Amino acid sequence: MSNLYTAEVTATGGRAGAVKSSDGRLELSLSVPAELGGEGGPGTNPEELFAAGYAACFLGALGVVARRQKIELDPASTMTARVGLRKSGLAFALDVELEGRFPGLSRAEAEALMHAAHQVCPYSVATRDNVPVRLKVAD
Repeated sequence: MSNLYTAEVTATGGRAGAVKSSDGRLELSLSVPAELGGEGGPGTNPEELFAAGYAACFLGALGVVARRQKIELDPASTMTARVGLRKSGLAFALDVELEGRFPGLSRAEAEALMHAAHQVCPYSVATRDNVPVRLKVAD
């Protein structure tokens, strides 16, 4: 099976370095958050990048699932990803919470859509049985 799309990003300098995509569309400085013992500079970090990707991808997957089920999503719908970094023995591990806000949908409809999207989103598939992911519908 071949990839439909492949993104290529090169990192230099680790967590206090930079990332740049091969197509030049992404070029960011990285900073280590103060909570991790860094200077907390103006750059982003791997957890924010993962959260951005997961939130966007999950909302896209949710849109696919909604269209399949003939449910119209309000364009104002949002997905917020919170990605935590924690110690796991001698290693580090991620922890994820996805919180969706869906104007016009009941809590039950929104929860059902989130669970269905969690089955097809590539980030969810990649993290399944490896990273705890909590799904939440905003109040």
